[in-house]
Amino acid sequence: MGDLSQLGKALLILGVAVAVIGLVLMAAGSIPGIGKLPGDNFIRREKISFYFPLGTSILLSVLLSLILYLFGRK
Repeated sequence: MGDLSQLGKALLILGVAVAVIGLVLMAAGSIPGIGKLPGDNFIRREKISFYFPLGTSILLSVLLSLILYLFGRK
């Protein structure tokens, strides 16, 4: 029965993490400058548009790496 208890805790943590990520994504639209950083590429042609947020991806990667590093030290 100990294995099911561990699985339950892992699923609970995963659910909370998904909820927090969802809240962050909902709030991200109101953060000024996100999506309009240098390096964010937007190409618009006649029938197609392409957006690749390279600058935003790099910034989020650095922030998440820092957060995970700080939590990993404890």
